[in-house]
Amino acid sequence: MRKSRFLVAAAAVLMTVTGGFVVTSRSDKAEAALVTNWSDEFNGAAGQTVNGAFWNFNTGGGGWGNNELQVYTNSTNNVSMDGQGNLVINARKTGTNSWTSGRILSSGKITVRYGHIEARIQVPRGSGLWPAFWMLGGGNWPTDGEIDIMENVGRDPNVVFGTLHGPGYSGGNGVGGSRNLGQPVGNAFHVFSIDWSPNLIIWKIDNSEYFRATPASVRGNRWVYDHEFFLILNVAIGGNFGQGNPAALPAQNRMLVDYVRVSGSNTGPTNPPTNPTNPPPAGGTWAAGTTYQVGAVVTYAGRSYRCRQAHTAIVSWEPPNALALWLPI
Repeated sequence: MRKSRFLVAAAAVLMTVTGGFVVTSRSDKAEAALVTNWSDEFNGAAGQTVNGAFWNFNTGGGGWGNNELQVYTNSTNNVSMDGQGNLVINARKTGTNSWTSGRILSSGKITVRYGHIEARIQVPRGSGLWPAFWMLGGGNWPTDGEIDIMENVGRDPNVVFGTLHGPGYSGGNGVGGSRNLGQPVGNAFHVFSIDWSPNLIIWKIDNSEYFRATPASVRGNRWVYDHEFFLILNVAIGGNFGQGNPAALPAQNRMLVDYVRVSGSNTGPTNPPTNPTNPPPAGGTWAAGTTYQVGAVVTYAGRSYRCRQAHTAIVSWEPPNALALWLPI
């Protein structure tokens, strides 16, 4: 998620080792359990809230640093089980340009460092929606790092994004990639995952790789993905990246989460594989007045960008609107 600030819940938690996860450390500053094998399968009864041993809630509004429209709550109207093995995060219209939604996070309870992290999710469909599965490395953003495992925006329904945000490469200048599925991501469940080891993160959808990053990818800035991160699931409305047409959305917009799973080592291999980076595809030089389609690649001032939103270019280079229009690659 793109943002300018984030408040982290840091309450200490006493936990029982149940539910199939393995605690390897409790030394991080939030006193969370660092896990190597863990899952939440969301098999509770219909209307039941999330497992409090694993998840906290963010609540409140104010735009969340992104001009988002929703107010997050801890109500089961917004976050609950459906009784069919899914967690439901429901963005609900409560009035004209007024919304509630849900954002759960494992801060202070479950953290991850390296391994395979995945969730099976069906995102909601509609212009103005911004569902995400992501991770933060602490409360000092972007210095502590952010790993976006999955973002989708309803105005660009066929595309899934995976992105890193860190010191010197955050917001519209994040480092990431995308995959165009050729049909709306929300048509079906998909497995969104990363394989994370020291000096290498690989993004996949349905076990098909579409992007990888190494310290060389962050353009001379610091690689900050060597410590514990916590998990986040949410559905935002509008915002700097979501944009779209929230007014036309239905009254309820449900993201279904079948499971979240963590497996593998908390140390990982010491070296990435040979030639780990995928060079950006060749593209022409950006030009004012040109109509660009989603997925088009351009170069500008020696850097490559992929088009996020179909548009006709204005008379000067478009960043700071890059957050909406261009993804650095």
